[in-house]
Amino acid sequence: MQLAERRIRVSLGLTEARRRLCRRLTTLGMLTIRANRRVPERLIVAPTDLRAVDPFIAEEIMAGRFPLAGRLLEVGNESPFMEVLPSKAFAGRLHSFAWLRHMRAMKTAQARNHTRSIVSSWLSIHGRKTTGIAWEPQIAAERMIAWLSHSPVVLTGAEAGFYRRFMKSLAFHRQFLRKILKCVGEDETRLKVHIALAMASLAIPSSTRQVAREGRQLDRVLERQILTDGGHLSRNPRAALEALLDLLPLRQTYINLGQEVPSKLIPTIDRIYPALRFFRHQDGDLALFNGATATPAAELMAALRYDETGGKPFKALPHSQYHRLTAGETTILVDTGKPQNPGLSQTAHAGCLSFEMSAGRSRFIVNAGMPKFASRSYRSMARSTAAHSTVTLGETSSARILQSSLLGPLMLDGINEVHAERWEDAYGNDWLKARHDGYVAPFGYVHQREIGLAAKGNKIKGHDHFFVPGEEGAFGAARQITATARFHVHPSIILTQIHEDTVSMEAPDGEVWYFCAPAQPVHIEEDVFFADVSGICPSQQLVIEFALPGTTDLRWMLKKQG
Repeated sequence: MQLAERRIRVSLGLTEARRRLCRRLTTLGMLTIRANRRVPERLIVAPTDLRAVDPFIAEEIMAGRFPLAGRLLEVGNESPFMEVLPSKAFAGRLHSFAWLRHMRAMKTAQARNHTRSIVSSWLSIHGRKTTGIAWEPQIAAERMIAWLSHSPVVLTGAEAGFYRRFMKSLAFHRQFLRKILKCVGEDETRLKVHIALAMASLAIPSSTRQVAREGRQLDRVLERQILTDGGHLSRNPRAALEALLDLLPLRQTYINLGQEVPSKLIPTIDRIYPALRFFRHQDGDLALFNGATATPAAELMAALRYDETGGKPFKALPHSQYHRLTAGETTILVDTGKPQNPGLSQTAHAGCLSFEMSAGRSRFIVNAGMPKFASRSYRSMARSTAAHSTVTLGETSSARILQSSLLGPLMLDGINEVHAERWEDAYGNDWLKARHDGYVAPFGYVHQREIGLAAKGNKIKGHDHFFVPGEEGAFGAARQITATARFHVHPSIILTQIHEDTVSMEAPDGEVWYFCAPAQPVHIEEDVFFADVSGICPSQQLVIEFALPGTTDLRWMLKKQG
């Protein structure tokens, strides 16, 4: 083990050990977590929830069936919290109460009574025992936001006894989240907790001092996590959207109540919007990089309808380390970065130099994406280089993912440096050249990828080049190794082999592009698409295999028909 890696492991190990000890002491009740003796009498406001409502899910819950996280639990008239839950992901969704938003669709006293009975059973079983998945920081924060946002569904027509129990639990949640913050890392969970606490300071009667304190703390975490270009620190396009869906109602609640809006809140929202437009494909969905999964169109539109920043998407996000090439109705998005730091790499993907391409109303070339609800093995597979539209050497990822019970699936070594340059040629064609050193240590090669988009948007040229660092053209010290270039194709696209080196790609609306790699056999192979709205589904990929150092240059092209 290299000295640098050992130091990273020790440092991260100590940090994670402290956090786990903190969480353990909390769940054992050894850290004092008490709600205020004075229970709030009422809620002042119910912040809006912008996420989509599905009446079908509400009907299923009314019938005693919970369709959550890709699984179904039938409980009849019993409490779901008394049952053995089908998966950890299901348990997380159930305990988060995010499904409460669907109950808004059932505007009847019967639906409100049924919802109250479920909340009441949770209060009885899990209300004060801060153990298990129900009290993981992310889940507890999501539950508090859901209870505040959908309190009218829960509290309308409630008896005084239930109302008091509910308010007492909200007060306890607030104390718990304040205490648990010291156990939470600098990731999306910390941001979610601060949003929940800021929302609680507005919805629950609080002093001016409390409101200001939670606002200042939210400002600090927003400043750390939302980069200058509007991307999230995790480099996951969906993370910024998730934050925005919470920040927009929070901003409006501050305004509606006449409270002073935290100084960083509005500027942060204004920064996120251009980043979302940057990652948006021609079909309206977000790019699948670094943990992103399918984005329901209703969710994205719910956020974008409040966009007042306007303008065209940027050509690059320099802090998030992505590039966008656009011409006509064609868009290319390229990952030219690495995790911001090792501590943030638990959800990062080994997809440096991978790209996605969309045209017209369809996505053609994609990454496999991250499954919303899947086992650890599938999630690990989705993070590998082979699950991205780039080149893999020796079927090895460009960055190694550590499997540690203490540290989690961190990405520790691999890419140290990424260089990218951008230019426009004399004909108005847009070019990007980038390289990374992720394969230098194991195989001795630098991977360089060059992509050019024609000014009319009807042709894309690609060039993958491998060389020994510092000695381009000298391959004596480099290992002989098999390289595999993969171009993952969206499941909606129909592939047809035209020639050995040419494949046609037809979209549902009839638009056709041809993929060609001169003098190289292009194979159509089976694939899986992890990020479909309905779950993991079969798809296809274009695969080109070649051997280094015999072949150090792979040239390929995409051309629109007509």
